[in-house]
Amino acid sequence: MLVIPSGYSNDNCDGVTRRDMLRVGGTSIFGLSLGSLLRMQKATAEEGRYGGPGFGKAKSVIMLYLQGGPSHLDLWDPKENVPDNVKSVFKPISTTIPGVQFTENMPKLAQAIHKATLIRSMSYTPIGLFNHTAAIYQMLTGYTADKVSPSGQLEPPSPKDFPNFGCNIVRMRPTNVPMLPYVMMPRPLQESSVIGKAGTAGFLGRAFDPYYLYPTGDDMDMKKMDRINVDDLKLRQEIPLTRLERRAGLREKINAGMKDLDRTVQKYALDEYYDKALSLVLSGRAREAFDLQSEPKELREKYGNNTFGQCCLLARRLVEAGTRVVEVNWPKIANSSDHSWDVHSGLTKRMKTQSSPMLDGGLAALLTDLDDRGMLDETLVIAVGEFGRSPKRGVSTSGNNNSDDGRDHWPYCYTAVIAGAGVNRGNVYGKSDKTASSPTENPVHPRDLLATIYHSVGINPRSIVYNHLNQPRDLVKGDAITELLS
Repeated sequence: MLVIPSGYSNDNCDGVTRRDMLRVGGTSIFGLSLGSLLRMQKATAEEGRYGGPGFGKAKSVIMLYLQGGPSHLDLWDPKENVPDNVKSVFKPISTTIPGVQFTENMPKLAQAIHKATLIRSMSYTPIGLFNHTAAIYQMLTGYTADKVSPSGQLEPPSPKDFPNFGCNIVRMRPTNVPMLPYVMMPRPLQESSVIGKAGTAGFLGRAFDPYYLYPTGDDMDMKKMDRINVDDLKLRQEIPLTRLERRAGLREKINAGMKDLDRTVQKYALDEYYDKALSLVLSGRAREAFDLQSEPKELREKYGNNTFGQCCLLARRLVEAGTRVVEVNWPKIANSSDHSWDVHSGLTKRMKTQSSPMLDGGLAALLTDLDDRGMLDETLVIAVGEFGRSPKRGVSTSGNNNSDDGRDHWPYCYTAVIAGAGVNRGNVYGKSDKTASSPTENPVHPRDLLATIYHSVGINPRSIVYNHLNQPRDLVKGDAITELLS
């Protein structure tokens, strides 16, 4: 599954020459209309003058993707003086941002949130049913999926899908060190039988897929990250057989004779891809980054002795070693019980004793650890789900049954956390109404959050990419929220 992408391919929007214009002949070029060509020229011109606060400050991105949809009212946007079926069952607590409260579920993050900005006005009107997969696809690609079945489930991943945001980043901003460019862990994005939707490179091609680090063990196995090792570093199946043959047995010899290996490979005329892949293995960066056992016991405990916490720690180690993008998916299927954010019932127990402590410990430790190491200034961290939960407990908004101790899906208003790489510290952007039902200030669409991520890594969100039919598409139809950045 090891992929080391090179620089831009020849299908990037890098300008249209006068000769190209003459070829148009008033009709088309390579299947593009004159209007499309002019649009490409405009995008190219905008690319050259694009910039602004925070542009290009992020060398790496860590996305903590909270699939399942956390309840904003029961985590980081509690409300007082509201009806009992709206008010959180958890007590409010103060945070290090004056006047801002969390619930008692987030005591550690409450003491670290001054390092970040809260976006309390995430909002969108869903197209189709309120299902997880459609919302996940929109959140991570910026686009609405083409087909939603009557049950609310989407079709499985397709080569025609829009790319996951991280795949776009590593294609347009490839790594310059021998390291895995994009790592996704510890499990696929999933709702019911739909697995991996929005987690692939889609029409960019499989060469830009993430490196999928999915350790063995089920979702309730909290020790699965202890079982990762360098055997997970494998070349993709589509790599030509001749390269696989040359690679055979290589890993077994690494630890026994690194110097001998270096001398051995010098005689080969290695092409760029093989050279980079081999450099990755020989450099030891990946092997060392995956070695969680080398971290002090006390620090591992701060992150949490569970799958999510150890993934957060590994994310820090990976970006420290040169990985461009890490996506940590919440380690439980989106629509399920026990540790899932999909709290249609059993909210009080599940959030108090299962999901919230893992999120609280992992996110707080990650922000603090990055900051202590001087890495937060160049690492963008985002924690967000596909939607929030309904302000009223026990009501149905998506066709699901909900108990009095449960909340349904709610995309109209929810919260995200963003930090690092020029993001203003100790800030709250946007505001929800008195029941956290809708934004009253500065609504933020998922597309705009993605645009902000692209902006932060130095990519114009309105750049042009080409799909599987060589048709031009906007990277994302959103605008960076530069008010978040400095």
